[in-house]
Amino acid sequence: MSKAFTKESDAGEDDDLELAPVPQGTKNYITPQGYRRLREELMHLIDVERPKVVEVVSWAASNGDRSENGDYLYGKKRLREIDRRIRFLTKRLDIAEVADPSLHHGSDQIFFGATVTYATAKGEERTITIKGIDEADALKGEVSWISPIARALLKAREGDEVQLVTPGGVEKIEVLEVRYPAPGEA
Repeated sequence: MSKAFTKESDAGEDDDLELAPVPQGTKNYITPQGYRRLREELMHLIDVERPKVVEVVSWAASNGDRSENGDYLYGKKRLREIDRRIRFLTKRLDIAEVADPSLHHGSDQIFFGATVTYATAKGEERTITIKGIDEADALKGEVSWISPIARALLKAREGDEVQLVTPGGVEKIEVLEVRYPAPGEA
């Protein structure tokens, strides 16, 4: 079989490197902890992961026939994945705007970084933390600041009732509590 049919294409590698959309004219907000995590991941990839894989690929390439060399083929693929992630993280960190939520400690108004407890019209209480696009984790109750719930809550205060537009219609939610980390908390 010809290598032309088995070789992976490097062309268009950045095609799948899409950044999560940031509303036009706004900044890509991120907490100091989120920025630190992304930066640590980037440094780990550059200083640890990539050199290891380069070493394996170099060793495998020196063994001769590369077409059936699993270490070489897997290593090259892993190297492309690492390089793609490095480019992604570099771009995200370049456009990041670090916003420290502890600056609002003691405030009852909702801004980026707030942990908000709210009640739905059905009486259910939920707690979310408004985070950056690159650090939000729904399983931990963290939502992106551009999510519908965060957009509805931003600028509201404790005791306010806001309207959340959902696929099922408009839902009224009441802000019960707003918390921010104390200055110096990680």
